[in-house]
Amino acid sequence: MTETRAVSRFPVPDLADMPEDIRSRILAVQEKSGFIPNVFLVLAHRPDEFRAFFAYHDALMDKPGNLTKAEREMIVVATSNLNQCQYCVVAHGAILRIRAKDPLIADQVAINYRKADITDRQKAMLDFAVRVSTEAHKASERDFAALKDHGFTEEDIWDIAAISAFFGMSNRLANVTSMRPNAEFYSMGRG
Repeated sequence: MTETRAVSRFPVPDLADMPEDIRSRILAVQEKSGFIPNVFLVLAHRPDEFRAFFAYHDALMDKPGNLTKAEREMIVVATSNLNQCQYCVVAHGAILRIRAKDPLIADQVAINYRKADITDRQKAMLDFAVRVSTEAHKASERDFAALKDHGFTEEDIWDIAAISAFFGMSNRLANVTSMRPNAEFYSMGRG
């Protein structure tokens, strides 16, 4: 028998008690995906932080640029694995599978991106993202040159670093709140 666990160790407000802008955003996500990802419910505990979090998330993940949406998700999956964030590996792994149209990619990237079926360009991108996630203080001109050799611009490099840094914060918050991945994420994009 499976035990039902809370989605967070902190209180999760009822949808009806949330500020209208937050409730509207959550209902729009539910309509699009068919369920409410737990990150929305957990962060709704702190409305001002919810707004700031998703504003920065959207600015990084939904913008046009040289990084594809799938590549942005690769960064999240690879670095979230290093940070041992179950929620982000599972949730963003599902999004990666869908955006890459590849049922195997998320598992490969999460376990060992260096052996994943991705391009050398993407491996260089993830090498830098991992450096930012684990030892940003060691980032150097050599790192920038390696990325530029693969066609990344200064703005792309900023995006890679910002996504890695933002999700480092997100990973830590998800771990501290004991955020649980929704069951729906596990099967998305696999078949």
